Amino acid sequence: MKYLVMVQGTQADYDAMRGKGSEHSPAWSEQEIQTMYAFMSAVNDDLSETGEMLDGQGLAEPARIRHVSRGTDGKAVITDGPYSETKELLCGYWVLECESLERVTEIAERIAQCPQPAGAPEYPVVIRPILDGAGDI
Repeated sequence: MKYLVMVQGTQADYDAMRGKGSEHSPAWSEQEIQTMYAFMSAVNDDLSETGEMLDGQGLAEPARIRHVSRGTDGKAVITDGPYSETKELLCGYWVLECESLERVTEIAERIAQCPQPAGAPEYPVVIRPILDGAGDI
């Protein structure tokens, strides 16, 4: 079964990783950033080795998001990114093929252990099965 495993964050979290802390998230040091990257690289390497990882990416900060929707007149309405008051958004993901929900849950538990500075917000790691066809809804 394929699963989408997601991690969340806010604009304040991205700012904190660039050294601009706030009441929402303390500033990260360069060492803390490197430790986090090393941890995530090890997770990715292990998942690649087992053949479970189909894709995985970190995403650009929420300030760089563009929303495209349809206005009442049927024409596109384009707005640029949510701002710091926006709630958590997807900041990274993995597409995994695992033998069971239990296995992907073990992986999510490992991801949840990613090192971060004391006082940084904790977000759940979200697992969503990927549907194989229209009959799966």
